[in-house]
Amino acid sequence: MAGLQQTNSEMILLSWVRQSTRNYPQVNVTNFTTSWSDGLAFNALLHSHRPELFDWNAVASQPSPVQRLDHAFNIARQHLGIEKLLDPEDVATACPDKKSILMYVTSLFQVLPQQVTMEAIREVEMLPRHSRVTREEHIEVHEQHFSQEVSFTFLLSSCCSEVVVSLPT
Repeated sequence: MAGLQQTNSEMILLSWVRQSTRNYPQVNVTNFTTSWSDGLAFNALLHSHRPELFDWNAVASQPSPVQRLDHAFNIARQHLGIEKLLDPEDVATACPDKKSILMYVTSLFQVLPQQVTMEAIREVEMLPRHSRVTREEHIEVHEQHFSQEVSFTFLLSSCCSEVVVSLPT
């Protein structure tokens, strides 16, 4: 159930990001890893809600993803009160940490307008599932499955032992 809630939360968050960045042709957010590594998505998200804070074209033309990421994190700290939770060098990689990106985007979601249309949610539902799963995601899925099996087995054995204990002798 927690996994389903997380998936639904991620889908709503991704829908919000895609809806917010729709007018930025250089930005196509399809996940919470590689879509963020060039720094454009963070800046587009901020600019879509607060365009008065900076010139989009000036940021989009910066040569370095690290510079763009640093810009977005500084703007969010100065104007939205969101601490710089990520280091640009950690995000400007081939596969940034999904949980870190989710945490930061969730922080933005909490302070920026949050309207998400059903159309945006349906659009995310139609995104192709990546057939190639990263090693970390594969391990995480198996760990969660194993943990759920252990929890269920423990719960089952606890229930059974309680039933046995509660029977009259």
